[in-house]
Amino acid sequence: MQFLKTAFWVVVAVAIALFCKANWSSVPVKLWGDLVADVKLPILMILAFLLGAVPFWIALRATRWSLRKRLDASEKALAAVTASPPPPVAVVPHGNGAAEPSIL
Repeated sequence: MQFLKTAFWVVVAVAIALFCKANWSSVPVKLWGDLVADVKLPILMILAFLLGAVPFWIALRATRWSLRKRLDASEKALAAVTASPPPPVAVVPHGNGAAEPSIL
Protein backbone atom coordinates (compact mmCIF):
# COMPACT_ATOMS: atom_id res chain seq x y z
CA MET A 1 0.00 0.00 0.00
CA GLN A 2 2.92 2.32 0.73
CA PHE A 3 4.15 1.75 -2.83
CA LEU A 4 0.82 2.93 -4.28
CA LYS A 5 0.85 6.02 -2.09
CA THR A 6 4.41 6.85 -3.17
CA ALA A 7 3.61 6.19 -6.84
CA PHE A 8 0.56 8.48 -6.64
CA TRP A 9 2.60 11.36 -5.21
CA VAL A 10 5.35 10.84 -7.81
CA VAL A 11 2.75 11.07 -10.59
CA VAL A 12 1.28 14.24 -9.03
CA ALA A 13 4.75 15.80 -8.69
CA VAL A 14 5.62 15.00 -12.31
CA ALA A 15 2.31 16.47 -13.50
CA ILE A 16 2.94 19.67 -11.53
CA ALA A 17 6.49 19.90 -12.90
CA LEU A 18 5.27 19.48 -16.48
CA PHE A 19 2.54 22.09 -15.93
CA CYS A 20 5.10 24.53 -14.52
CA LYS A 21 7.49 23.96 -17.43
CA ALA A 22 4.77 24.42 -20.07
CA ASN A 23 3.25 27.55 -18.47
CA TRP A 24 6.25 29.47 -17.17
CA SER A 25 5.10 32.93 -18.22
CA SER A 26 4.45 36.17 -16.39
CA VAL A 27 0.89 37.18 -15.59
CA PRO A 28 0.05 40.73 -14.52
CA VAL A 29 -1.95 40.84 -11.28
CA LYS A 30 -3.63 44.13 -10.34
CA LEU A 31 -3.32 44.46 -6.57
CA TRP A 32 -4.78 47.88 -5.63
CA GLY A 33 -4.64 51.30 -7.18
CA ASP A 34 -2.02 51.40 -9.87
CA LEU A 35 0.05 48.64 -8.31
CA VAL A 36 0.55 45.70 -10.67
CA ALA A 37 2.63 42.60 -9.87
CA ASP A 38 4.09 40.34 -12.53
CA VAL A 39 3.84 36.80 -11.17
CA LYS A 40 4.73 33.55 -12.87
CA LEU A 41 1.57 31.55 -13.64
CA PRO A 42 2.54 28.30 -11.81
CA ILE A 43 3.40 30.25 -8.66
CA LEU A 44 0.08 32.08 -8.85
CA MET A 45 -1.79 28.77 -9.27
CA ILE A 46 0.02 27.14 -6.32
CA LEU A 47 -0.63 30.17 -4.10
CA ALA A 48 -4.32 30.17 -5.04
CA PHE A 49 -4.54 26.44 -4.27
CA LEU A 50 -2.86 26.88 -0.90
CA LEU A 51 -5.06 29.86 -0.06
CA GLY A 52 -8.12 27.66 -0.54
CA ALA A 53 -6.75 24.42 0.94
CA VAL A 54 -4.98 25.58 4.12
CA PRO A 55 -8.11 26.66 6.08
CA PHE A 56 -9.80 23.32 5.39
CA TRP A 57 -6.62 21.44 6.30
CA ILE A 58 -6.44 23.32 9.62
CA ALA A 59 -10.11 22.53 10.30
CA LEU A 60 -9.48 18.85 9.51
CA ARG A 61 -6.47 18.69 11.85
CA ALA A 62 -8.44 20.38 14.66
CA THR A 63 -11.33 17.93 14.25
CA ARG A 64 -8.99 14.93 14.19
CA TRP A 65 -7.20 16.25 17.28
CA SER A 66 -10.43 16.61 19.26
CA LEU A 67 -11.68 13.19 18.15
CA ARG A 68 -8.33 11.63 19.08
CA LYS A 69 -8.56 13.17 22.57
CA ARG A 70 -12.11 11.79 22.99
CA LEU A 71 -11.01 8.36 21.79
CA ASP A 72 -8.03 8.33 24.18
CA ALA A 73 -10.30 9.27 27.09
CA SER A 74 -12.74 6.50 26.14
CA GLU A 75 -9.91 3.96 25.89
CA LYS A 76 -8.58 4.97 29.32
CA ALA A 77 -12.06 4.65 30.83
CA LEU A 78 -12.50 1.21 29.25
CA ALA A 79 -9.07 0.10 30.49
CA ALA A 80 -9.93 1.26 34.01
CA VAL A 81 -13.19 -0.69 33.99
CA THR A 82 -11.66 -3.89 32.62
CA ALA A 83 -8.42 -3.68 34.64
CA SER A 84 -9.94 -4.65 38.01
CA PRO A 85 -10.93 -8.35 37.89
CA PRO A 86 -13.79 -9.57 40.07
CA PRO A 87 -12.78 -11.08 43.42
CA PRO A 88 -12.08 -14.83 43.30
CA VAL A 89 -14.75 -17.19 44.59
CA ALA A 90 -13.63 -20.19 46.64
CA VAL A 91 -15.64 -23.16 47.80
CA VAL A 92 -15.53 -23.72 51.57
CA PRO A 93 -17.00 -27.00 52.83
CA HIS A 94 -19.36 -26.85 55.84
CA GLY A 95 -19.77 -29.42 58.57
CA ASN A 96 -22.86 -31.02 56.98
CA GLY A 97 -20.98 -31.95 53.79
CA ALA A 98 -22.56 -29.25 51.57
CA ALA A 99 -20.22 -26.82 49.86
CA GLU A 100 -21.05 -23.14 49.77
CA PRO A 101 -19.22 -20.49 47.72
CA SER A 102 -17.66 -17.67 49.63
CA ILE A 103 -15.72 -14.58 48.60
CA LEU A 104 -12.07 -14.47 49.67
